[in-house]
Amino acid sequence: MLREPDVLSMLMRRKPAHSLAQEFYCDPDIFQIDMDRIWYRDWLFAIPSCEIPKTGDYVVHQIGVYSVVIVRGADREIRAFHNTCRHRGSVLCKSSKGRNPKLVCPYHQWTYDLDGKLLWARDMGPDFDPKAHGLKPVHCRNASGMVYICVADQAPDFEEFAATVARYLAPHDLENSKIAFESTIVENGNWKLVWENNRECYHCAGNHPSLCRTFPEDPRAAANGPDGDVSEEVRRHVERCERAGAPGAFVIADRGDWRLMRTPLLDGAESYTMDGKAAVAKPNSSIPFKDAGTLLKFKYPGTWNHFLSDHVTLFRMTPLDTTRTEMRTTWLVHKDAVEGVDYDVTRLSEVWVATNDEDREVVENNQRGIQTPAYAPGPYSEIHEGGVIQFVDWYAQAMVDSITGRAAIAAE
Repeated sequence: MLREPDVLSMLMRRKPAHSLAQEFYCDPDIFQIDMDRIWYRDWLFAIPSCEIPKTGDYVVHQIGVYSVVIVRGADREIRAFHNTCRHRGSVLCKSSKGRNPKLVCPYHQWTYDLDGKLLWARDMGPDFDPKAHGLKPVHCRNASGMVYICVADQAPDFEEFAATVARYLAPHDLENSKIAFESTIVENGNWKLVWENNRECYHCAGNHPSLCRTFPEDPRAAANGPDGDVSEEVRRHVERCERAGAPGAFVIADRGDWRLMRTPLLDGAESYTMDGKAAVAKPNSSIPFKDAGTLLKFKYPGTWNHFLSDHVTLFRMTPLDTTRTEMRTTWLVHKDAVEGVDYDVTRLSEVWVATNDEDREVVENNQRGIQTPAYAPGPYSEIHEGGVIQFVDWYAQAMVDSITGRAAIAAE
């Protein structure tokens, strides 16, 4: 059995700019440590706020052993609670999503308000105090239309991230958007392999014919080249966007766990479509030109996003076990956009539906190859895989800091 001291030793001995040792992708003990030290301690993107637009709307999101109910209250605030009754622990919400005026336990009908207060519990005696038995809250923040949760007792700082996101997402109206389409697939690969594949386009030409119609393979287009440099074309594009009120300069957190930048699509393309033209006639952004490219937004460990001039695509990763990862993709359009008039669902989604399935195959082939006894960590291309190096460095440092207690000290 591998324990935290073993993982710490392996990380301290790892070779820079190389893939990780086999155990980090295949060993269930390390997977559990990943969950305990990263996924159960950090802020995780859960849903777009527009997924629960009305009072009583809720979504249940599962993170490892934690089941979380995210609900919109009568005061319009979005809150999150552990999906377990304070009576004998039954799940409160059996469905993955729905709408209820109150949260009622299906077992003994203990009834909670949408803010978590216990309203009714039958025959509990004169000494029972309802105030002591409200639902257990989960940290929850709505950052410019994207809802994040953290199941830790004490959540990491969120303010710098939220403030930066508010500036960059200001032209993109997620609150007044709606879900036009969503797709959920399971990739038979470790969650870190899903991220490594995402953080480079070294593989794009050989695997993504649809995406390569619009997205540039040049690593400098996403600040993934040596030293995080960007091309002159990207600089000009960012300047143009910023003059129009759309911030786009490359920014990255000190910890390296989040980053944003705006980058142009190929040859003046307007959106991720097969013909490169806008997919939605009624946009959910205020950017005055269609060829605004994409605002790339990454937040480890669980999400990356694309904000275009006409619509938004959100990707949410959820580890299921050592070698299975759920990927949910959500396409947001303006709430007043009419399907069949302002957009066609197939045209809107087909590029990323195809790309996601191609990435699934790439990740699964990678996982199978790593599981063979012949696998040994190989070198990353510093020209094309700077983003992968950055992710693996972040992962290693986050694990070391958490295991040694440095993360807690930094938070204080």
